[in-house]
Amino acid sequence: MSDLLDWVDSRTGYRALVRSALYERIPGGARWRYIWGSTLAFALFVQFVTGLALWAAYSANAQGAWESVYYIQNQMLGGWVLRGIHHYTAHVTTVLLALHLMQVIVDGAYRAPREVNFWFGLALLLLVLGMSLTGYLLPWDQKGYWATKVATGIAAMTPLAGPAIQQVLVGGAEYGHHTLTRFFALHAGVIPGLIVLLLVGHIYLFRRHGVTPKNPERPDGWFWPEQVLRDSVASLAVMATVLFLVFWTGGAELGAPADPTEPYSAARPEWYFMFLFQWLKYFPAAWEVVGAHLIPGAVLAVVALMPFIARWRLGHRFNVGFTLALVMGIAALTSIAYAEDATDEGFAVAQERADRDAERVRTLAASPDGIPVGGALALLRSDALTQGPRLFAANCSQCHRVDGHDGLGGIPEDPPAAADLAGFGSREWLSGLFDADRVGSDEYFGATAHARGRMVRFVQRGVPRFDDEQRQQLQKVLWAVSSQARLPRQAIADSVDAAAIAEGFELMQSEPIDCTRCHVFRGFTTEDPEDVAPDLTGWGSTEWIMGMIHDPADPSYYGDDNDEMPSFGVDEILTEEQRQLIAEWLRQEWYEG
Repeated sequence: MSDLLDWVDSRTGYRALVRSALYERIPGGARWRYIWGSTLAFALFVQFVTGLALWAAYSANAQGAWESVYYIQNQMLGGWVLRGIHHYTAHVTTVLLALHLMQVIVDGAYRAPREVNFWFGLALLLLVLGMSLTGYLLPWDQKGYWATKVATGIAAMTPLAGPAIQQVLVGGAEYGHHTLTRFFALHAGVIPGLIVLLLVGHIYLFRRHGVTPKNPERPDGWFWPEQVLRDSVASLAVMATVLFLVFWTGGAELGAPADPTEPYSAARPEWYFMFLFQWLKYFPAAWEVVGAHLIPGAVLAVVALMPFIARWRLGHRFNVGFTLALVMGIAALTSIAYAEDATDEGFAVAQERADRDAERVRTLAASPDGIPVGGALALLRSDALTQGPRLFAANCSQCHRVDGHDGLGGIPEDPPAAADLAGFGSREWLSGLFDADRVGSDEYFGATAHARGRMVRFVQRGVPRFDDEQRQQLQKVLWAVSSQARLPRQAIADSVDAAAIAEGFELMQSEPIDCTRCHVFRGFTTEDPEDVAPDLTGWGSTEWIMGMIHDPADPSYYGDDNDEMPSFGVDEILTEEQRQLIAEWLRQEWYEG
């Protein structure tokens, strides 16, 4: 073995290289305050290694990016741990860079002859933030997509070159495949290459000028083993912190797939950009360029000029005071941003909706059918649980409610003008309809033109006179009518009560119930053609609900007695697929997982 090492050394000279790297004299001895540079280098190394591993499973295209990250997160062996390490190490790297920069400024290690090395470190900080910004988009989820739109919008405000910068970043008029591939090229190629170059130059200049001793009177020490031991312990602490965060949180978050057609008001930058997010709130649109570029640019210029400012008599004190004030300002803005979000009901609703969509798409992706060729976004767009309430809120909640709300949990300002459709088609909904105290309320017909119609009069005047046997017969009729809806959640009850349901169908024409007095049912026509109510054949089924939404003025429904309900299908307000999504959602007919 010794001969082999001698041979390698004779060809490479590695021993001299190792000796020069390890046996470096440290003025004032090894100290814990010198660990920041080494831990930062360790964190960047972890980022590069995990990034390469993730690259092997990632697909940088708008059709497959989210899907590949879903595979990494949920199907690849140890993928969630790998992605979690990469994610949280990025956070830790930002903290280490900030601490390292603060330590350099406080110790005065930016002064001559270390100006260039200080600027290298400042450039490294900007590049690491650039890595975080470009990596934010790569999962191609709602959070990253909309946050990146905001970021590129800020870039577009750059004086003179703004529109050109935005065009280069976006890769066209719309955010899509080219945007993603360009951000990936920056994240995995351009910026890491620049970081490596700057890091090599930074370490070279550091070794050239050495550390800035805090206490020169202390005896000198050696990099090996005293400082190496401290650096190793600190690096292990960094790794332990990252792993703790990974296992505590379950890894990095993955939201719902990016949907350009679905606004996302829950989008927020990562915590280290929240101060800028809050800062820009204080500037009106006409002055955003001042808050986004001019003032931050001036602050960055002051930091870059610190080596020259320090030449003045009180220059170093100014630099330290300026740094502390900057840190306190960033901390204050970040705290205000999170405090405002905590009391913002709109943000809370948007966040809850985003979390619900993210959980829902994971459930759908894990179904036996998996992710379709059209991508994961197609799962949400064809999901009744996701799209049904949105379509209902946008098109139906002006009149109807679902359990008192608009489908998304909001309460419209205007009072309801039609029935509450929560549980529509079920036995419970029909039982409420035949309750004398409820039928004339806003829950059913109270706010409609039918409030004084024959149905309401029958329930309020006729049903209370029923004896016990007639009430039992009415219950069987209600079960029979409800059974036509073929509700999945009521299938067992309908099966158990099959005999009673069959009897209920026979009782629909009996006195005093006589449903066919007004309603058509399975070929039986009404006795009074002037007083027509909806055809009860297939009542509450998907097809029946879709037909009602398509054209409530059709003779099979309300005909000329339609109470201002729009014909969503006839007037091409809603497509057939959208009407079906609303119907299935009202029926609670969706994949459960």
